[in-house]
Amino acid sequence: MIYRFRVILDNDTDEDVFRDLEIKESDTLEDLHNVITQSFGFDGTEMASFYVSDAMWNQGQEISLFDLSEDASAQLMSDTVINSIVYEMQPKLIYVYDFFNLWTFYVELAEIVEEMEGASYPNLLFSKGQIPEVAPEKFFESEDLEDFNEFDNDLDIDDYENLDFDENWN
Repeated sequence: MIYRFRVILDNDTDEDVFRDLEIKESDTLEDLHNVITQSFGFDGTEMASFYVSDAMWNQGQEISLFDLSEDASAQLMSDTVINSIVYEMQPKLIYVYDFFNLWTFYVELAEIVEEMEGASYPNLLFSKGQIPEVAPEKFFESEDLEDFNEFDNDLDIDDYENLDFDENWN
């Protein structure tokens, strides 16, 4: 079977930037990573991860391009077959490329179709919009709160006598 994905750049501009891709369900997430980077014009040399997502696009389990964990416990793209993580009831992934710039994409399974004889996969079906020169800025909830200051709690950290801290806690 062939999975058709729509890959959408998380972009706060008016222009839609997305790619429609086809890939074999038996290919790995590393293969999907490669076709995504190529279709958007990246060189593919930066760190990247997929995250399993729910219907509300909440970020779940990470599947990495490289294992950077101390105990070699990371789930890797090269070891993860697409249909083991994406299927009709679980059709969404978040893809992050280049952890310094945080290019973020929403990857959604749009359709499952029969493989066409003579066709080569993966395949770029449709391309809309150009990727901007720099990654769109990410805004976090705390940045939206005008008076938010996580350290503004009227405590003097040099006043040890009045801190609510038990120095013999263990």
